[in-house]
Amino acid sequence: MAVRDLDDYPWDAVAPYAARAKEHPGGIVDLSIGSPVDPTPAVVADALRAATDAHAYPQTVGTPALREAIVDWYARRRGVAGLSVDEVLPTVGSKELVALLPLLIGVGPGDIVVHPRAAYPTYAVGAKLVGAVPVASDDPAAWPGGTKLVWLNTPGNPDGRVLDAAELRAAVARARELGAVIASDECYAELGWDGPWADEPVPSILDPQVTGGDRRGILSVYSLSKQSNLAGYRAAFLAGDGALVADILTARKHLGLMLPGPVQAAMVAALGDDAHVAAQRERYRARRDVLRPALERAGFRIDHSEGGLYLWATEGRDAWETMGALAERGILAGPGHFYGEHFPQHVRFSLTATDERIAEAARRLGA
Repeated sequence: MAVRDLDDYPWDAVAPYAARAKEHPGGIVDLSIGSPVDPTPAVVADALRAATDAHAYPQTVGTPALREAIVDWYARRRGVAGLSVDEVLPTVGSKELVALLPLLIGVGPGDIVVHPRAAYPTYAVGAKLVGAVPVASDDPAAWPGGTKLVWLNTPGNPDGRVLDAAELRAAVARARELGAVIASDECYAELGWDGPWADEPVPSILDPQVTGGDRRGILSVYSLSKQSNLAGYRAAFLAGDGALVADILTARKHLGLMLPGPVQAAMVAALGDDAHVAAQRERYRARRDVLRPALERAGFRIDHSEGGLYLWATEGRDAWETMGALAERGILAGPGHFYGEHFPQHVRFSLTATDERIAEAARRLGA
């Protein structure tokens, strides 16, 4: 499959609803895209400025300081001790890695790539680019023979579902039965809200409770876009099976997929500072505490959403009808149709709007 054969970019279909929402006298409240609106932390911006003399090519493998920072972060924040610097690798944001991982690990025509039923579209795009078959399934027992790559997403986008250690263990065991690589997209892991995740860290697929100390065939993917407001920096990384990481590194060297030097320096600062992450988490918690009850009072049911950056909601009718009704109130969301065929009545509300816009959305929902 060629790039030109991909479907139209789905967000183009939202344009008419955005136009209608913008006609509202109070302006649009855009809750459709998870793009951070809060400032980049000063500690990160200062590190970027200090590293602007970047006259040499950056290292694809990452600077020694960055690799050590990633290792230290996994031990401190994710409960994953014992990683070596050869088991981590920076990436140019996480979306390019999601799209390219099938190519980088040798998935090919006719192979199967499993991804969640409610899923960010790029998992399927990456499969299609190499001629593989994307299969949406949350049940490891149903994953078919011929599966070469399994994607998990916890907390999930769009549904905020969090997988506990037992669920992750079952997924890893099934992937190994199939001889498949299993990759967990964990970009929202600092944002746990409900149930045990209100007080406990969201588990990583690399947690010893999951792996038993054996990381073969396992990758964890993480991004600083959400926890550190670095979406514009394209700052992400992966960790896990050292042999897989080495193969991915070789391919990335050939393709020139290297993270700019100043961004690598900024990532070191971001990974070493937990205070700004805690502050950002509280901003999102406060916005969630305003928006969720407003949606429920307006007749929406919130499903999952125990973690992550979104509220996954339905009022029991087709998502495009809901989108139209919201647009009349000047509110824009993301239709469930974009996240697979299984959730045509859901919409996704992002928490990445200012406090004022979230409060305005709540007011309009209650009007």
